[in-house]
Amino acid sequence: MGKAIENNHDMGAVDHGRPRDWRKAMSDNVALALIVYTGLQIFVTVNALKEGVSSTLPYFALVILVAAIIPACRWAEKRWKDLSPEAASDESLKGEFRRDQIILWAAAIGLPLILTALFKAIFSATA
Repeated sequence: MGKAIENNHDMGAVDHGRPRDWRKAMSDNVALALIVYTGLQIFVTVNALKEGVSSTLPYFALVILVAAIIPACRWAEKRWKDLSPEAASDESLKGEFRRDQIILWAAAIGLPLILTALFKAIFSATA
């Protein structure tokens, strides 16, 4: 049984002989970050807005908030997408990639939580 597990593990292993393509990696990160951001907006921010307002405002706000993040994500992706094929696999870019990746994910997770706190503060101040 241990041999079967080892064989299964090897089949899913990443090919370490092939260089990483930073363009594809950032594109994948942006796509997933947009999904996470939108999900958090739906479940966190919109629910907070519904508590304070009983109209279509939460849904309108959701569209605005999702649309507002798209240009920033496109900018982050464009920076990496425009790399030449040689630069796209340059390991010296790993630090810059990690920095951009951290910023992207901090924004995708942090902005909905910050906006929710802001909306709750506004609603409690006006109530």
